Amino acid sequence: MTKTSSTTSVETGRQTLWVSFVGAGPGDPDLLTVRAVELLREAEIVVTELPEHETLVRGVLGLPEPLGATDESDEGAEVVAAAPVGPVFVDGGFGEDGQPLTHAARAKVVIKQAKTGRRVVRLMAGDPFLYASGPEEAQACTKAGIGFELVPGVSAVNAVPAYAGIPLTTKNHREITVLSCSGASLDWSKYADRPTLVLLSAVGGIADIARDLVAAGKDPQTPVSMTRTGTVTTQRTLVSTLANVAADARAAKMEAPAVTVVGQVVDLRDQLSWFENKPLFGWRVLVPRTKEQAGSLSSRLRGYGAEPEEVPTISVEPPRNPQQMDKAVRGLVEGRYEWIAFTSVNAVRAVREKFEEYGLDARAFSGLKIAAVGDKTAASLLDWGLRADLLPTGEQSARGLVEDWPPYDEVLDPINRVFLPRADIATETLVAGLVDLGWEVDDVTAYRTVRAAPPPAPTREAIKSGKFDAVVFTSSSTVRNLVGIAGKPHASTIIAVIGPATAKTAEEHGLRVDVLAASPSAEELADALADFGAARRASLVEAGQPVTKPSERKSAGRRRAGSK
Repeated sequence: MTKTSSTTSVETGRQTLWVSFVGAGPGDPDLLTVRAVELLREAEIVVTELPEHETLVRGVLGLPEPLGATDESDEGAEVVAAAPVGPVFVDGGFGEDGQPLTHAARAKVVIKQAKTGRRVVRLMAGDPFLYASGPEEAQACTKAGIGFELVPGVSAVNAVPAYAGIPLTTKNHREITVLSCSGASLDWSKYADRPTLVLLSAVGGIADIARDLVAAGKDPQTPVSMTRTGTVTTQRTLVSTLANVAADARAAKMEAPAVTVVGQVVDLRDQLSWFENKPLFGWRVLVPRTKEQAGSLSSRLRGYGAEPEEVPTISVEPPRNPQQMDKAVRGLVEGRYEWIAFTSVNAVRAVREKFEEYGLDARAFSGLKIAAVGDKTAASLLDWGLRADLLPTGEQSARGLVEDWPPYDEVLDPINRVFLPRADIATETLVAGLVDLGWEVDDVTAYRTVRAAPPPAPTREAIKSGKFDAVVFTSSSTVRNLVGIAGKPHASTIIAVIGPATAKTAEEHGLRVDVLAASPSAEELADALADFGAARRASLVEAGQPVTKPSERKSAGRRRAGSK
């Protein structure tokens, strides 16, 4: 929607000059507002405030990381930089010397970009009008005749304590005082009687602050919490008292950014801590995948507190010889088949692309029975306007599909032929089962699975040295290809697999399987790993041991599958 202003905007030959000041929230991208995401999708220029803002925007919009013009592949060949995708990112928080810009300097950056006449988003940490330079930058826009809108963001003031399990108000605690300690000389005697203090930028001065509050009469045993990098999976919370917080913060190497809370509400964290108690909190989880797959598994893992890192291991390519597929599609249109069986989302995509190549649509399936190996494949068909006639009632696999497949009946079935489009490396389970049931099968290679290029050297080293807490395998090919391009995961890494066939392949490659999904779906796989993490955490707590991640406990005695 085009924004206009009757008094503060300048008309150019192209459009009205406009800036959208958008609150990025405290760090968790899921806390961005709907309006914020909408404006970021439309933006041509994003003026960032923090170094991590570009990564945040790219993640939210699903944009690839940029390639440098002088990047080299593992084979040493130069990689030509791809054309920029998404908005242009401009640093509006730091100068070329790496030092923070003044409010006036930040305003100049914003105005310069606005005068290009392009759609500009000024992305700001937290809320643009709360302990931020938003008011000064907006005033500068008004003075320059540039229109603007404001999209409030979730502030760290309340979000970070909430993620730490500390409510700022309750029925017994109704008053809070928020103070920014950055570059300010405060008279703490004025605040000693305040029940709850929320302090920003207090890490460096916490010793003096605690001393002055106690000197002004505040109880030395008053609870204090300090939460750094709140709302993201690197969040850490220190709980202490005014008497001890200076020493405890030094011992914990507490660093900015952090939000400090002083008051009795801190004691509620014992009962209300939730984010840092997630079953996979802070776990670094490797997700081998095809280049084309969506991040549903990663999204589920992130919901359990994990930090998923997707590594492409498979690239889906067209068959080397498309003639077999062309012939099968023609046969489908001509009515040569009684059934078509889809064993993956990729198979649906391959047939659909071939249909579009021929100018066909879903109506060509009229009179044809359709089978799907599982719910995800059936959902992909439904997106195409097709409903599966047969789904496994038990195990969602080729074996499960065979168990429910009706035998060929010469009286009821006018045609005895099945079209089976699938990968070049698919197993023979389904073909053999259908033949045993009396059907003739046209087993057609609809797509090839090709091993992807190796991941960057730091990722390969992290895999081998145990810096990943878990690996989730969604197919046998992801096991083979990950081991082929990056090596075996370290013995301390938890191995989670989507089903029995994948488990067998993992064990054949010398990996010990720790987690097996109850049913073959990405969601069930993530849930199973979360259950494992929760049980592991409970076991450590019950034993009185600190809650650690698998990467922090590299047991030399852990055995691989088949070891004695």
